[in-house]
Amino acid sequence: MNFIETMKNKAKSNIKTVVLPESEDIRVLEAASKVKKEGFAKIVLIGNKEKVENMASTNNIDILGIEILDPNTSEKYEKYANIFYELRKNKGITEEQAKQIVKDPVYFGMMMVKTGDADGLVSGAAHSSSDTLRPALQILKTAPDTKLVSAFFLMVVPNCGYGENGIFIFADSGLNENPDSEKLSEIAASSAKSFEQLVGKEAKVGMLSYSTHGSAKSDLTEKVIEATRLLKQNYPNIKADGELQLDAAIIPEIAKSKAPQSEIAGKCNTLIFPDLNSGNIGYKLVQRLAKAEAYGPLCQGIAKPVNDLSRGCSSDDIVGVIAITSVQAQNN
Repeated sequence: MNFIETMKNKAKSNIKTVVLPESEDIRVLEAASKVKKEGFAKIVLIGNKEKVENMASTNNIDILGIEILDPNTSEKYEKYANIFYELRKNKGITEEQAKQIVKDPVYFGMMMVKTGDADGLVSGAAHSSSDTLRPALQILKTAPDTKLVSAFFLMVVPNCGYGENGIFIFADSGLNENPDSEKLSEIAASSAKSFEQLVGKEAKVGMLSYSTHGSAKSDLTEKVIEATRLLKQNYPNIKADGELQLDAAIIPEIAKSKAPQSEIAGKCNTLIFPDLNSGNIGYKLVQRLAKAEAYGPLCQGIAKPVNDLSRGCSSDDIVGVIAITSVQAQNN
């Protein structure tokens, strides 16, 4: 059974409600239809009911039985607008502005999650990451035990014996551009937790660099060395090592020569990149050259499950992220 099928089976054990605010995207409607058919989550689409149903009918997509909520006509609209105003009035938002903002499908969906009318939200097929994450941070805030919101990709590499039988987390590959040592250590801690929640195996964290254990020295390597020190100091139960070159992190034979004293070098399954450039390039290289499945950017550190999508995603990618979001909601 592959990873996403495992996620779907976990999701079926405790059905959660996931909001999809991009109901005018064909891929989203296709994904909603597939989820309904497989029965591992309850889907709520946000949009104009007549328009969404016509689009689905025209494209022969079965969404019969899936709830469609229109912010303009929903009985929850006034309640959501009032709650949003209370949340943001200290930031200068007026009641009129709050009423307009909550009509936006992403904001309306976030309010559903905030009030417990839904358990999670998936967006990004037709929105930028900032358009998904801004309302999440304004409405849901960060989780109580988290200092930093970050993003990761769940990578499933076919025919791969590295990592956890080809399963890795790559972070941060979608949000924080150039984290300092402290932020990098927090990204690593969140990623280890995400790996264990989703994969069900112990995280082994590799703090990546172009150097292994002092083979090079610069401000760039020092950042990773300090991040590793902070991670081990603040989260002593997490297995981690750094700084490590990628080959030393995942290939046992290389680790024996480059990091012979390391407990986890050559076995890492949670890879922490030093900046967004390397993280984003890295996941796309593996996705395209190794034909890996790449799910994300998935978010960690938000109080409730909200996940972003790549705008180049397929309907099957969306289905996978909905399954992951459902499992996160169970853990939440």
